[in-house]
Amino acid sequence: MTPTPSPIPYQATEPFDWSVLLHLIQTEFASMEGRIDPPSSMLRLTADDIARQAASGEVWGIGLPPDACMFLTPKPDALYIGKLAVAAAHRGKGLARRLIDTAARRAQALGLPVLELQVRVELVENQRAFAAMGFTETGRTAHAGFDRPTSITMRRTI
Repeated sequence: MTPTPSPIPYQATEPFDWSVLLHLIQTEFASMEGRIDPPSSMLRLTADDIARQAASGEVWGIGLPPDACMFLTPKPDALYIGKLAVAAAHRGKGLARRLIDTAARRAQALGLPVLELQVRVELVENQRAFAAMGFTETGRTAHAGFDRPTSITMRRTI
């Protein structure tokens, strides 16, 4: 039986082994390969990139080693959620919801009225999961070089 992770999200700050977060993201985003076009930016992500994200925005985790994580980046009118990942062995335990609830508290603390994220058009299961957490589609965008939408922007008012 897999141990239950600590349910308390924490902000990852220096010193931190960013490579464990990189491994989690790479492992959990790997299932997108061949499903999304263009390929995920995760393929270019490094541990140093995560350290920079922690310095310029926020990086949150659950469990040690992390069983779930997300990046938070303040924008002028919203708190952007990126690279939300939950280890397959811990899905269905409410970890993504705990992270989203943490993001909502951080948005309130920062005076930002909205959470925002993007999900790939092909990942309908992710769209459904975020919709179940109160997000609604607010737009579609195309990556450079594409003449069709590749991402859906979703927002949730705090």
